[in-house]
Amino acid sequence: EGLAEAGVTLRPGSVVRGAFTRDGGYAAARELLAGNTLPTCVFAVTDVMAVGALAAFREAGVRVPHDLSLAGFDDIPLVRELTPALTTVALPLTEMGQHVISLALREPRGTRARVLRVGGDVVLRGSTAPPRPAGLGQ
Repeated sequence: EGLAEAGVTLRPGSVVRGAFTRDGGYAAARELLAGNTLPTCVFAVTDVMAVGALAAFREAGVRVPHDLSLAGFDDIPLVRELTPALTTVALPLTEMGQHVISLALREPRGTRARVLRVGGDVVLRGSTAPPRPAGLGQ
């Protein structure tokens, strides 16, 4: 929905599913690389998956971020040490924990479902860059 609201359309095959593991990210990246067109950006739903994707891209000779940008989600400490360091989304874990405890104490039986939205922060690092000019990496 968010992509559509921003006017971004995804080509068929742009979303690849995989296990939330390093090997799942590796396999998903290999599947993307088997397509006709190199994506501009890959967003992995976990940083661990992004680590696997980075390995697959390197193995295929794809340079991150020159040929494509790569981002993850979690901001685990390891991703700061990668080359390039991984762009990611950091969540306010302390704040989230406080909300969970507060909700649990107010309603210990948990009889009502609740949705609480919290914002994350994009942490820009070396794995993302402006899109490459058209025609490169195709």
